[in-house]
Amino acid sequence: MSKMLWWVASSVVVLSATTLTGCFATRAGYETAPYQVVRRDGKVEVRSYPAMTFVETPSGGDDFMRLFRYISKENAGEQKIAMTTPVFMTGAGSDAKKMAFVMPEKMETAPAPKDAKVQVRRIEPGTFAVLRFRGDQQGPEGEAYRTLQEWMKAQQLPATGPATFGYFDPPWTPGFLRRNEVMIPTIVGP
Repeated sequence: MSKMLWWVASSVVVLSATTLTGCFATRAGYETAPYQVVRRDGKVEVRSYPAMTFVETPSGGDDFMRLFRYISKENAGEQKIAMTTPVFMTGAGSDAKKMAFVMPEKMETAPAPKDAKVQVRRIEPGTFAVLRFRGDQQGPEGEAYRTLQEWMKAQQLPATGPATFGYFDPPWTPGFLRRNEVMIPTIVGP
C-alpha cells in the first residue's frame, strides 16, 4: 500500500511541476505589448504605451478563432504573424465588445484581413492606470475594475475612456496562475 501511495504522491508532484512550467513557458514565449512604467503605487502601475497596431473583431462566439485564423495566414498577404500578449477585450454590452490582438512591434504594416469581421486598427500612444489580477476574466462588474476605479479617484486621476482588459494566458492555465490586467486610460499631469 505504501508503494501505491508513494506512486500517487510522486505523480501529483510531477504533474503539478509540469503544469506550472508549461504555463510560465507558454506566457514567456510570446512578445508582449511594449510599455514604460511612469509610476507605481502598490499593485497599481501607471503606464505609457506607444502607438500600436491591433487586429480586432466583435466579441462573441468565434472571436478568438477569427483572429487566430488571421495571424495563421488568413490575410491578404497569406502571412504568418506571431502571437502576442495580451489578448485585449474592450467594450461593455454584447454589441460593443471587441477582442483584439496586438501586432508584433517589428511588423511595419499589417496585411489586410480576408474576413470582413476582422479590422486592422492603429491606436495612438496613451497613458493607462493598470491593475494586475489573477483568476477568471472579469469585466466592469468585477472587483479588479472597482479597485482600480477607487484608486484613480483617490489619486484624482480622471478616466479618459472605457476600461480594457488584457489576458496573458491560454484558457487551460489554472486561475491562480493567470496574469490578467484591467487598464483605464488617464492623463498624468506634469
